[in-house]
Amino acid sequence: MTDLAILAVSASGGPTLLGIDVLWVATILAGVASVAVFLAIYAAVTVRDPMAKRVKSLNARREQLKAGITTSTSKKRAKLVNQNDTTDRMRNFLSSLKVLQDSQLKEAQQKLAQAGIRSKDLAIAVIFSRLVLPIILGGGAALAIYGFGYLGDWTPLKKFGVFAGATIAGYKAADVYINNLISKRTDLVRKGLPDAIDLLVICAEAGLTVDAAFARVSKELGDAYPELADEFSLTSIELGFLTERRQAFENLAYRVALDHVKGVVTTMIQTEKYGTPLASALRVLSAEFRNDRMMRAEEKAARLPAIMTIPLILFILPVLFIVILGPAACSISDALL
Repeated sequence: MTDLAILAVSASGGPTLLGIDVLWVATILAGVASVAVFLAIYAAVTVRDPMAKRVKSLNARREQLKAGITTSTSKKRAKLVNQNDTTDRMRNFLSSLKVLQDSQLKEAQQKLAQAGIRSKDLAIAVIFSRLVLPIILGGGAALAIYGFGYLGDWTPLKKFGVFAGATIAGYKAADVYINNLISKRTDLVRKGLPDAIDLLVICAEAGLTVDAAFARVSKELGDAYPELADEFSLTSIELGFLTERRQAFENLAYRVALDHVKGVVTTMIQTEKYGTPLASALRVLSAEFRNDRMMRAEEKAARLPAIMTIPLILFILPVLFIVILGPAACSISDALL
């Protein structure tokens, strides 16, 4: 019996392996491979510059700071902000329901800033989604379950669990998405912070001013750590235009949800206030941040064997069993037939 004998022939004439139509599986795999090839070609052709959008936002922030300094009245400053009609309608609707609180709005604006979203108007949309999405998802689930009779064989407790889960998911959807963005951005900033502090030390020892040092570091880190370069570049712009330099450093701590950045900000403020040596203080912080990064890497390496257990059981062992026992099972099946 040749190697092709391990493939049985189904009633329709197509080859099967362990009861599975081989041609059907091959067709699906070929389709998946074709889609993957097209996606790879599209990703290679449509390469975009990641710094273009950031440079545009930084230039807009620079223009806002310039206009905020040159204008004299608050009425003229209000004209600098282009209010979206949709945002205005959402704001008026929330205000009419007495659900728009200043503390809630400030918290949403800070989370958006920590996620790398500069527009403060989107905070209204986040708060509005907490009110609307539970009604949409919860009402849709209630209509599907109790109105159209879906999940009819489920118990009432399970039906109510689906309805409650859809309502809670609608309320938490925006917060989960923003927290995910914050977590990813914070990790990227944490990875590049030790290198950025080392570059700040070099710039300080070379005699550059603080705002020039931040601008130089943001330029050097633009390709490796674009998120951190974006924050440093914005801090450099604010240092040059804000009346109080302390406010520029506090804005940096406001935009990044990382304790290490708060430590850097505290050091910079104390240096500006008391005239302490900047290079020596930053050198100590850099060594501390590098030790913390090494400890995190060692922690991930120690968790790797436990994490690889599940993929090993789910993906590698079944394939080994099919490769080893498959031909024998097919031969036994042919002999019994």
